[in-house]
Amino acid sequence: MKINVKIPKDLGAITLAQYKHYLDIQSKNKDDKFLQAKMIEIFCDISLSNVYKLKYNDSLEIISILTKMFEQKPQLVKKFKIGKTEYGFNPSLDDLTLGEYMDLDTYIGDWTNIEKAMNVLYRPITASLGSKYSIKEYEAKENLDILKMPMDAVNSSIFFFLSFRDGLIESYDELFGQQSRGSLDRVSQFAERYGWFNSLFGLAGGDITKFKYITKLNVHECLLMLEFMKAKNELESTQIKSKFK
Repeated sequence: MKINVKIPKDLGAITLAQYKHYLDIQSKNKDDKFLQAKMIEIFCDISLSNVYKLKYNDSLEIISILTKMFEQKPQLVKKFKIGKTEYGFNPSLDDLTLGEYMDLDTYIGDWTNIEKAMNVLYRPITASLGSKYSIKEYEAKENLDILKMPMDAVNSSIFFFLSFRDGLIESYDELFGQQSRGSLDRVSQFAERYGWFNSLFGLAGGDITKFKYITKLNVHECLLMLEFMKAKNELESTQIKSKFK
């Protein structure tokens, strides 16, 4: 029996929804042969019963092609279409609001909720002129359409944002540089548990009614203020200690 298998030519032919579906199955099963069969079923859009009818060597070749595909580091995908809607990558990450950055920082490594990060990075294009374009204002609400986006856009945008975040951390070294992950002291445990809520609390002066306003401010303005507040607190603490020596 001849079985036709449509192998994706690249990650652009695989959707985020398909990949999340595979990851969900992978998290619940440890049988390598079953997972390989599910990989072919999901990414090649073929029934599982037909997957098991494939020749063993053909299956191995398909698995090898798919595996190598996911190992590649794609160039940043700036635009793609979902139905009739064209989405564009955020043209200026330096203009991110604190709220947008917080959502990105929170969900960029969480494959269960990765679409929440993608909703920040990619939004419907509202106007374009040549290679330049503007995108829809960010709304922190569920957009299930984004699950139809191509995986080359997902992977490339993750790499791009992580590089941007590394640069941001380096730029505000006084704020991020001395943090130690895995530390068991109470201060570190507090920061790990409350994360960005702690930063919002500081920027808002403890006034919860100001939180929403703070999240609308530019991320650089907020990080600079947090860096200033940290340096100021450390200086005042040093001065107080010196008086008791």
